[in-house]
Amino acid sequence: MLVDGLDKKILNELMRNARTPFVEVAKVCKVSGAAIHQRVRRMVSSGVITGSQYTINPKKMGYHTCAFIGMQVNLISSSTHNEVFAKIMRIPEIVECHHISGKYSLLAKIYTKDNEGLKDIIVEKIQVIPEIVATETFISLEEGFTRQLPTG
Repeated sequence: MLVDGLDKKILNELMRNARTPFVEVAKVCKVSGAAIHQRVRRMVSSGVITGSQYTINPKKMGYHTCAFIGMQVNLISSSTHNEVFAKIMRIPEIVECHHISGKYSLLAKIYTKDNEGLKDIIVEKIQVIPEIVATETFISLEEGFTRQLPTG
């Protein structure tokens, strides 16, 4: 799907606040509300927009430790990587997991209540997975920023 200038304007408005009514987006874009509705529906159906959600502040929920964990996976067979990934996916504190190149096979982002909780998850839930042969943990001292990709 080609994303044109109007689509980009719509995306910029919705990235600022996904709850903005289409009528307000239409005013900014100088088109009808129906045009915004059609364009958004088209971008959703084509996969350009993959959803909308509320963002929860982890600290307000008591999760004060954010860390990234690199995991080396011993690839016994071609299905091993997917099996390990499925096990990692069952750990609710892990909010992102990426297949990566380099020293590690997987890189996970995790939130825990504190450093002790982080240690417990690493030792009791991650390092017990037999195919994971090594881990390295990087504790985030502070999130500098997070953002969406530019539309331009």
